Parts: sequence; structure tokens; C-alpha cells
Amino acid sequence: MDPVRLKQNFALVGANGMDVAEYFYADLFERDPALRGLFPSALAKQQEKLLAALSHIVGLVDDTPELVPFLQDLGRRHNGFGVVAGNYPTVGASLLATLAHFSGPEWNEELERDWTAAYQLVAQVMQEAAGLGNGAGSRA
Repeated sequence: MDPVRLKQNFALVGANGMDVAEYFYADLFERDPALRGLFPSALAKQQEKLLAALSHIVGLVDDTPELVPFLQDLGRRHNGFGVVAGNYPTVGASLLATLAHFSGPEWNEELERDWTAAYQLVAQVMQEAAGLGNGAGSRA
């Protein structure tokens, strides 16, 4: 996983602002409509939270001592919202689809591998902190 490549790609994707979050949630709810019930009816605030969390994670991708506690807290909070281990692969698939969509022609196998590895690490740390096992269900 190349942190520089992840940061550069996220800068490209993030330039699309709220469209990224809207696309992500549309894809997520299409993949698993049951997940819609975990979120408020108005998604604007949730979309802002998603973009802020992703930005923070990507910003710390090369600073494990700072990143891990953030992810642990995020995992515990998500557990409190009713997120279960089986939700993580669906979220990962939607995240990768969103990144690919907004990366356009810049998206390639190398970026997909980087983002997959990054998401697997994020999902594992979050699941472990939430007491959801070893994170084995985190494959995107």
C-alpha cells in the first residue's frame, strides 16, 4: 500500500465534494437495502461525517500511532449504531466502487490494490475495537 498514491487519489476524488458521499450511499443502499435503516432519513450530516472521516483516515494513513486510536474509536461508535461484521464487506465494495467512479481514467489495478489493502486494515482495526472478532469479514 502506497500512502502517497492513496493521498493523491483521494485528493482527486475528494475534489468532487458531496457528490462522492451521495454516490457512496446510493451504491451502499443498492447493494444492501437493509442498511438504509441504520442511517437517519436525512443523510446530509452523515455524508459530511463520511467525508470528514475518510479525509482524516487518508491524512493519517502513514501515521499508525495516530490512525489506530481514531479507527478504534470509530469502530466502537459504529458498533453502537448496530453495525455488524457482515456489513464491512458491503461498505468496502461500495467504497471501492465510489473511488473507481470518481477516479475516472486514473483508476487502475495498483490503486485498487492500495485501496483494498487500506480498507482491509481499517475494517480490521474497527471490528477488533468493536469486539466483532478478528476482522476476518473485512475483505472488500
